Amino acid sequence: MKTDLLMNFSIDRENKRINVKREFAAPLSKVWAAWTESRILDQWWAPKPWKATTKTMDFKEGGFWLYVMEGPSGTKHWSRADYKEIISLKSFSGWDAFCDENGTVDTALPISFWTVGFSEKSNSTLVSIETKFDLLSDLEKLLEMGFKEGFTAALENLDELLGSGWE
Repeated sequence: MKTDLLMNFSIDRENKRINVKREFAAPLSKVWAAWTESRILDQWWAPKPWKATTKTMDFKEGGFWLYVMEGPSGTKHWSRADYKEIISLKSFSGWDAFCDENGTVDTALPISFWTVGFSEKSNSTLVSIETKFDLLSDLEKLLEMGFKEGFTAALENLDELLGSGWE
């Protein structure tokens, strides 16, 4: 596993955004699959010792991903991602929110709009994630909930998975 891979996590409070750039030592097609196929997402999306399990996923414009993150003590947090725009092997965007097991959004918790871009370099793929919020309080709440630590750990899980040679 390469140790000089880019990892940049920045918070732009003025524009109510979190920006993450993360490089992976894997080809674009593999990194894209890891972000867009539920069987692969379930293997890395949750920070250990938590586990992600997809209930349903329809990766298409207008489709959504409904999943649960379950902790070692049985605590469950449901979330959904609603896909707005998908440009194959380039980017996808959509709304991300906490919800119940049926996908009903909990408006008391932060809602964000994600844009995830992919670009291939000579021996790696760069993933650029922009997470936008309508309210600064939602950005702050997500950070208080441990988003930076959890998302950083999940991206490390993906790095390990990509290095394991899965097909």
